[in-house]
Amino acid sequence: MIDGSLATLIERGGVHYNVPGAGPKELIANTIGLLPPIPVLDPESLLREILDREELVSTGIGKGIALPPPRSPRWGEGGEPLDASPPLVALCFPAVSLDWSTPDGSRVHTVFLIVSLTAKQHLDVLSKINFLCQQEKFYSLIKARSPKEEIISAIREAENTWARSVV
Repeated sequence: MIDGSLATLIERGGVHYNVPGAGPKELIANTIGLLPPIPVLDPESLLREILDREELVSTGIGKGIALPPPRSPRWGEGGEPLDASPPLVALCFPAVSLDWSTPDGSRVHTVFLIVSLTAKQHLDVLSKINFLCQQEKFYSLIKARSPKEEIISAIREAENTWARSVV
């Protein structure tokens, strides 16, 4: 069974600082280049899927945050699902803040690139990220580009709190 905790997904995808890119397309392409190797992942197909999704509507959600996912959970050569590969989330901090057509007009300083296996998993990850970004403590960490360890620790703390509240 795949650990679906957001902290684990980000550890798998990495926290990347000062990622170059003059706009969303370049930043997404550069972020994909930083992902760990995934045997069945075709980086060009993944980029195309994410850009197709971005064309539908901007994934900039406001407060300087963007959450670009692929349009569908299929990114292998010929469209094979990534059943053999675990999902991941790459957290990246662009070298310069970017215009991402956010609803509030803010420039994006933080991007969570989500690569999930199913729509259900994608929605679960989105809801966790959205909730965390509404919390001032977590938002301050990402706005300040805090060290990876501090960000992961804050996410684990939140997830442990959520787990205790469900029991």
